[in-house]
Amino acid sequence: MQLDASGDPFPARQPHSAVRKEHLVNPLARRTLILGLPTLTAASLLGSGTALADPALRSGARGRAVTDVQNRLTQLGYFCGNSDGRFGSLMKQAVYALQASAGLRQTGTVDDATRVALNNGVRPTSRVADGLEIDLGRQIIMFSRGGSVTMILHTSTGSGKRYGKGKIARTPRGDFRVFRTYSKGWQTAPLGRLYRPAYFTGGYAVHGSTSIPNYPASHGCARVSTAAMDRIWGEGWTRSGTRVVVS
Repeated sequence: MQLDASGDPFPARQPHSAVRKEHLVNPLARRTLILGLPTLTAASLLGSGTALADPALRSGARGRAVTDVQNRLTQLGYFCGNSDGRFGSLMKQAVYALQASAGLRQTGTVDDATRVALNNGVRPTSRVADGLEIDLGRQIIMFSRGGSVTMILHTSTGSGKRYGKGKIARTPRGDFRVFRTYSKGWQTAPLGRLYRPAYFTGGYAVHGSTSIPNYPASHGCARVSTAAMDRIWGEGWTRSGTRVVVS
């Protein structure tokens, strides 16, 4: 997002670290847990065929194979909306998040490596027991309660580019709390429009957007889809005082 009229953001504080040791899929996928969920063969995830022979699924695909992947993503906690058999934007966002968690290139396409990650039940682990962790390196947001990650979203944070009069689009690292929200839909801010934002420091917020690419692109906020932002509100993650760690 975007900085508000309040000026420069508060100085970033270092987050509390209480990282649990988990099995890593590979060195790029730090703090990634392979769940002991019932495993599915890659072929069964897509309905038929041998895993390595199955064609990749991508935006626009439809059918049972898509539904199976949607169900598995939902089971693992990757928000993808309804399992409707249509590979739309929400499913693509969920695939981005899975690929980032597995240390894969974020293509948004369900290829062989992504099928393996699905089959293995790859999920990230968070250092935050209750609240949100925005992982800048992987461009994901993890939502945790009672020490368990309950939802994982793809996000797009500060681009690192210069804008305005010498400002740099960065998302501040630190340990923050939600302190202000706007629930009524789209809010117009100095640098653009934000959907139902939840501010965690200065003018920085988690907010809905219509543009969440697979790379950092914002002025500093954490963008998610509008549907994901509605889910965030519906599950109570925007309450005042909710912990937000940016790591």
